[in-house]
Amino acid sequence: MKVLVLNCGSSSIKYQLHDAATHAAPARGLVSRIGEDGAQIDAQTGDLKQSLQTAIPTHGRGLELILESLLDPQTGVVKDVSEVAAVGHRVVHGGSFFSAPALLTAEVIAKIEECAPLAPLHNPPILVGIREAIRILPDTPQVAVFDTAFHATIPARAHVYALPYGYYRDHGVRRYGFHGISFQSVSQRTNVLLGGRLSELKVVIAHLGNGASITAVDRGKSVDTSMGLTPLEGLVMGTRGGDLDPGVLLFMMRELGLSAGDVDRILNKESGVLGVSGVSNDMRDVLANAVTGDARCQLALDLYSYRVKKYVGAFAAAMGGLDALVFTAGVGENSPEIRAAACAGLSFLGIELDAESNARVRGMEGGINAKGSRVRVLVVPTDEERLIADETVSVVA
Repeated sequence: MKVLVLNCGSSSIKYQLHDAATHAAPARGLVSRIGEDGAQIDAQTGDLKQSLQTAIPTHGRGLELILESLLDPQTGVVKDVSEVAAVGHRVVHGGSFFSAPALLTAEVIAKIEECAPLAPLHNPPILVGIREAIRILPDTPQVAVFDTAFHATIPARAHVYALPYGYYRDHGVRRYGFHGISFQSVSQRTNVLLGGRLSELKVVIAHLGNGASITAVDRGKSVDTSMGLTPLEGLVMGTRGGDLDPGVLLFMMRELGLSAGDVDRILNKESGVLGVSGVSNDMRDVLANAVTGDARCQLALDLYSYRVKKYVGAFAAAMGGLDALVFTAGVGENSPEIRAAACAGLSFLGIELDAESNARVRGMEGGINAKGSRVRVLVVPTDEERLIADETVSVVA
């Protein structure tokens, strides 16, 4: 059974064709700069990589190019579109409506649209992709897999904000959390690495990338997470500042004359590692500059690592202990420097790294804790596309 996994952004479509029987991905790629000059599709089938710059005015045209690539007589991996048995869509925000994947119907799409104000940068382009995929593949079952669903188990004491209760009851203002597809994927693999004992253990998983969040997983269930109503809360990220005194926002609007749109842009696109360093939101660039003595880049790294460390300690306290700490995503999987800085001073929790193992493990699975560490410290690459494919199969099979 072949599942086409789609992740639609405002000007991009990331895709992967997943074989549910073998867990192989015979094709993957990215359609970028939709509606802009320089639009292109980068497609990989097996070891063959191809790029084509062409006009891609809409997401619909992008999806058509993806199917043309999959069906290409010379380089494609399917002979007929009917071989694509289902389509799985990554949906960022499912609000309080969805705690599991859902077959896309008119009613489900309407609920996803209701959640758009909670994720205005994410859900609208996802909805465009969903509608175009249904138009192009009308006879193919399509499934929404929600980033928020894994966090549906977070108890009220952790997801309710201390605001007048009506905002929660009437408008859904609460902590939802994100990166749930990644956390679920990593939890499943961590369970294997810990001998099938995840249901007995207390684990903190740090998804560290351009977007970053951290989750407390108590006996296999999410019980707290750093992102909140939106992806702005929590850790320092590539372009988001994370936790912030709300009074700062009032100051920016009242004293500096900024509009809500200005503040939204600054918080989502101009803050975090980029805002502090003034150099880049790419951790590799910031690390390189810090080595040469750039004080602002070093400060950005310090802020980033400190916030991770603080949340590890907070979540260990919330769960009443810690058995394992897991790093994942681009920075978590590939930056020994960030992992070391985030774990420094946490020996009182039983976290001790092995410097040699930490330096060696980049972009691969491995243990990085010292031999005598009471807490297992692991690097586990996330595989969101496989999780989306598996969840899609669970709905349509």
